[in-house]
Amino acid sequence: MDPITSYLNNNINNIQNPRDKKLENSIKSDLSKATDSELMSVCKEFEAYFTEQVFKAMDKMVPEETYIDGGNNQLKEFYKGELLQNYAKTSAEGEGLGIAKMLYESMKRNYDI
Repeated sequence: MDPITSYLNNNINNIQNPRDKKLENSIKSDLSKATDSELMSVCKEFEAYFTEQVFKAMDKMVPEETYIDGGNNQLKEFYKGELLQNYAKTSAEGEGLGIAKMLYESMKRNYDI
């Protein structure tokens, strides 16, 4: 089993966000009859998800600011999460990090799609 498939199999059950269930369903579906564009779409979805997780991990390393007014921290966290998700999706739709392309080529080669 190649490293990418191994990573997917080990981490697919850690998806908690309901929005990411679409990605889980895409990865678990039978892609052997998928067109090139459908396969690349799934690969880009994965790259966006992966990039979002990296952004979230990076965000955790930034010290929290304490606001005097108390603010609505829950609302701030919601919009920050939405922003990170949109950054990741936009990144994957362009050239991205190249993860989608590598995953696509690996799946084509290993699964003879």
